[in-house]
Amino acid sequence: MSSYPNRIREIRKSQKKSGVQVAEFLGITPQFLYNIEKGSRTLNTEVASKLAEYFDVTVDYLLGRTEAEKDDRQYPEWATSKDIRDFKTILEEDAPVMFDGVPISEDDKEKIKRVMEAMFWDAKKNKKD
Repeated sequence: MSSYPNRIREIRKSQKKSGVQVAEFLGITPQFLYNIEKGSRTLNTEVASKLAEYFDVTVDYLLGRTEAEKDDRQYPEWATSKDIRDFKTILEEDAPVMFDGVPISEDDKEKIKRVMEAMFWDAKKNKKD
């Protein structure tokens, strides 16, 4: 699996985007982007989320944690791109998930994410109505 600096550079080149174009979208300097691509700068959550949006891939793919470029989740048709980005940010936090002080299995984490997903979209819909 590719590390995120390599993955970012690979995606950028495959989409025929210059570092200047990407940096301009992100609101950072091209040098800052190149430093991220080299691994000499840490990629923060905000920049990772914006890069994923720009390249139309998941943050997990961008970070090299999965080989799936797209998210197979179905989002409500009323959801804005900001709603979806907010939701993904909640799910992609790297904090360990524990129950009674014991880390839970990956299967259980996925089940919890699905429940959280349903609750998130219900709350968003109620707020919009």
